[in-house]
Amino acid sequence: MPVQYNSKTTGSELVRGLADNIKGKVILTTGVSPGGLGAQFVETVAAASPALLIIAGRNTAKVQQTADAIAKAHPGVKTRPLRLDLGSLAAVREAAAEVNSWDDVPAIDVLVNNAGIMASQFGANHLGHFLFTNLIMGKILVASKPRVVNVSSDGHRLSPIRFYNYNFDGGKNYHRWTAYGQSKTANMLMALSLGQKLASSGLLAVSVHPGVIASNLLAHLDVAAAMEDMWPPDRTMGNQWGWDKDLYEFKTADGGVATHVFGAFHPLVEGHNGAYLLDAHVADPYTDTYASWARDPIEADKLWRLSEKLVGQEFAY
Repeated sequence: MPVQYNSKTTGSELVRGLADNIKGKVILTTGVSPGGLGAQFVETVAAASPALLIIAGRNTAKVQQTADAIAKAHPGVKTRPLRLDLGSLAAVREAAAEVNSWDDVPAIDVLVNNAGIMASQFGANHLGHFLFTNLIMGKILVASKPRVVNVSSDGHRLSPIRFYNYNFDGGKNYHRWTAYGQSKTANMLMALSLGQKLASSGLLAVSVHPGVIASNLLAHLDVAAAMEDMWPPDRTMGNQWGWDKDLYEFKTADGGVATHVFGAFHPLVEGHNGAYLLDAHVADPYTDTYASWARDPIEADKLWRLSEKLVGQEFAY
């Protein structure tokens, strides 16, 4: 099995090499609608015979389509659909209560917080996952080597956490890419906090950038117009993307889940709690896009406290 990966590495390649690390695991993945990276991830991982794939999403019909695809390709792999609407904290609590009621699933080995909305808000991309993850943490921590993987983006470069105006003045000064950048920074800081707070309990938490993939997240966007809309905040932040239009390298869906698989199962990630991963390696802040505000433990702690306030519940670890 190779120890060096790059932007061409695929999820299938990694799954073949990590089959022994995946076999028998219970894996919960959010955002598994067909055509997205969540579906690609669970369908790819299914080839290595996990014990159970818990597949969560807002649209139960779409979740079932993914379950059916897994059953057709890998009839021996068990799946369990879960309705999870991350845009509603009440719905998140209901989903977490359902998971916690499953006596036949005493432990969850890996949680992959994959769901997200392109150019969207703090609530759906961060707060929903923050609450859900913490509410089911009891089931995660009883696993032998539990991991939490937050799917972020190099789009975190577009904004730090706007602590005093995270909701853009009630939407009055909303900019979709700045909001997206803030939410992706939040995914990274949440993983950093989990790693700091729960390493002593055995948890490994990381965030990942899958790359730029023509998935169903882009289906509702005019890509050309969206890119034009992204350049102003990139220029405001002094990012190279604001001037160089040729930086984007699109990956296949299989390539897009390589870093999901790496973060969820690879032993090379051990010892890098709270890290940010891309192209199936631990990010280097000197050579990779890895903004300082997304790896600052003080920012992470401030976000944790703000998140507790916004969901109305404290999680003392």
